[in-house]
Amino acid sequence: MAIQGNNKTLVLIGLMLGLIFSGLDETVVSTAMPTIIRELHGLSLYGWVAGVYMLAITMFMPIIGKLADLYGRKKVYMICMGLFIAGSIVSGLADSMVMLLVGRGIQGIGAGGLMPLSLVIIGETYPLEQRAKIQSLIGPLMIIPQLLGPTLGGYIVGHVSWHWIFLINIPVGLVAALVLARGMKESIGTEKRSVDWAGAATLVMSLMSLLLAPVLIDTKGYSWGSPVIIGMLVLAAIFMAAFIRIERRAAEPIIPLSLFRNRTVIVLSLLVFTIMFGAMGGMATFPLFLQNVIGLTPTASGYMLLSFMAGAVPASIVNGFVITKVPYKRLFIGSFILPVVGFFMLTYLTADTSVLYIIASCFILGVGMGVLFGSDNLIVQESVDSSISGVALSTVQLVQSLGATMGFSIFGSLLAGHIKNGLTGMGDQLPANTAETIATDGIPKGLPDDVLLQVKTIFADSFNSLFMVGAVFAVAAFIITWFMKKEVLTPKKEDGQQPPSAATVSAEG
Repeated sequence: MAIQGNNKTLVLIGLMLGLIFSGLDETVVSTAMPTIIRELHGLSLYGWVAGVYMLAITMFMPIIGKLADLYGRKKVYMICMGLFIAGSIVSGLADSMVMLLVGRGIQGIGAGGLMPLSLVIIGETYPLEQRAKIQSLIGPLMIIPQLLGPTLGGYIVGHVSWHWIFLINIPVGLVAALVLARGMKESIGTEKRSVDWAGAATLVMSLMSLLLAPVLIDTKGYSWGSPVIIGMLVLAAIFMAAFIRIERRAAEPIIPLSLFRNRTVIVLSLLVFTIMFGAMGGMATFPLFLQNVIGLTPTASGYMLLSFMAGAVPASIVNGFVITKVPYKRLFIGSFILPVVGFFMLTYLTADTSVLYIIASCFILGVGMGVLFGSDNLIVQESVDSSISGVALSTVQLVQSLGATMGFSIFGSLLAGHIKNGLTGMGDQLPANTAETIATDGIPKGLPDDVLLQVKTIFADSFNSLFMVGAVFAVAAFIITWFMKKEVLTPKKEDGQQPPSAATVSAEG
């Protein structure tokens, strides 16, 4: 297949509209959830609203990438946008939690294709140097949903109706699809291609079993050592073994096993899993510290973490301009020193830690991780044949998503355990029935000053332990960067066509 004669501006506008609004949907929905739960009487299913969406995105991401390789990027992207709009309609018209969960699942399948396919389409539309700069801006652009989501969600719920947080996606999605359809032209080969449905089914079952574990821990209160969770993990391993066996024999495997003989794909997969596991695990729970120990409001604690983006955005832009001029291995090694520094700074939190110290720590983390905002995807695209770039990119993003999901759940369990152990023996000094729930519900109000200081110190020590684990993962990520190839990404030819193999050359020295 080939993409020729595109209106590059329309293509980019259409893709960016789709990406921003799919990202905005997630933050708007989280803001509106208390109202939705109250009106639909669905408190028992609260955690499943986010869980179903996450499951759908992650499970179908590599399958969508493979279908795009087989049947064309434009066609599959349009189907994904259609699914996202259809899911928005179902969610917006929901009169029960079950109907809402079905809608969120359909939305998730569509959203799972929008990001990886957007990057693949950009990769086949723009020559390398332009693409490096564009992709370095995609990550920073996704800060827009984080900034606008809470405000927009609160406004729609307060002045219109929560149903419209979903229904507003319909006109925006249609505009994005029409703009892309007008600007993008794609020719597809006529040869008949088979789909490895057996591989797709076993992959979905494996990922579902794996990802249901953290969802059940969050919604049902299981621990990672409970028989149910262990059973889910064993089931995931069995289905994964079956998937690998099927892929070895498939004519058109969902995930070609040859990808895992590609050094660049392996190293970047390990890198994004490791840093997302450690970073997301620690940072996702950090608002609990900011609200309970520092005393910030939920809104202020959310915006406090924007200091991370304040470091990541300029770092991403700079990396986008230089990645085609210097070996990317040097960029990653230099950048990944900083997350080690940032996490070690966060291991010295106390009840009296200043806001400025936290901002500085998060800023340093952001500068270090800014190199991942587009650069990893760019390198993956250039390290594989264009015929499998869709599934290659989707696979690395799948690994990244798995790292973030598992890290969030495991680190949350570690934090709750640390706080619970620290509070042992203080039960008689706390309000009734709060010692067991304080890790999730927060520090109760009205405590005597000396007891409050003790509890805040326990919270701070628990987060110090958590960030020490995060620092270990940051060190591991730094070590992994040394296994990257010492290559410079070379510019494409002016026609912007993909070469038959990786567009890289080894750097001297």
